[in-house]
Amino acid sequence: MTFDQIAWLPVCAGATGVGLVLSFLLLRRRGAAAGLRLAAWSLLPMAAYLTGALRTLWQIGTAVVGFVTGLVFNPFVWAGVALAGLSAVLFLVSGVLRRRRRGAPATAAPSTPAVRRAGRGRAVTPGAPGPNATQPLPRPAAPAARKPPAKPADDDFSDIEEILKRRGIG
Repeated sequence: MTFDQIAWLPVCAGATGVGLVLSFLLLRRRGAAAGLRLAAWSLLPMAAYLTGALRTLWQIGTAVVGFVTGLVFNPFVWAGVALAGLSAVLFLVSGVLRRRRRGAPATAAPSTPAVRRAGRGRAVTPGAPGPNATQPLPRPAAPAARKPPAKPADDDFSDIEEILKRRGIG
C-alpha cells in the first residue's frame, strides 16, 4: 500500500479524537499529569498531518521496515554478520597471543651500564663527568619504596569492617 492510497485525514483525526477521550478518562482516574501527557501524545497525529510531516514519517517507516526485512531474510547479510563476528574473535585471539609471546614484563635492568651521547658522538656513562664539566653528572635517584597510605583515624568504613569481622565475614 502506498502513502497516497490511504485517507490520512480521517485516520489522524480519529487517532487524535480517541486519544483525547482516553486522556480525559485518564485525567479523572490518575490525575492531571497523566491526562495531560496522554493529551499531548494524542495531538501529534493531527499535527503531523497538518504540517505535512506525515509523508516523511511514512518514508522513514518504510525504509526501516525494508532494511530490517532485508537484514533478516538476506543470506548475504548473515554471511557479513558472521564475518564481522569472526573478525572480532580473531582480534581477541591475536591480543591474547601477543600478551603470551611477550612473557613476563622486563623489569630487570640490563647488565651493562646505560650509555648516553654527549655531543659530537662521544659516549658517556652515567656518573662520569660531562664533556665540559669537572664534576660528575648526577645519577638518577633510585625510586623510593612506596609506603601504603596511612589510614585516617576517622575511617568511614571502620564500623562496617568491625561488624563484618564480628560476624566472621571477610
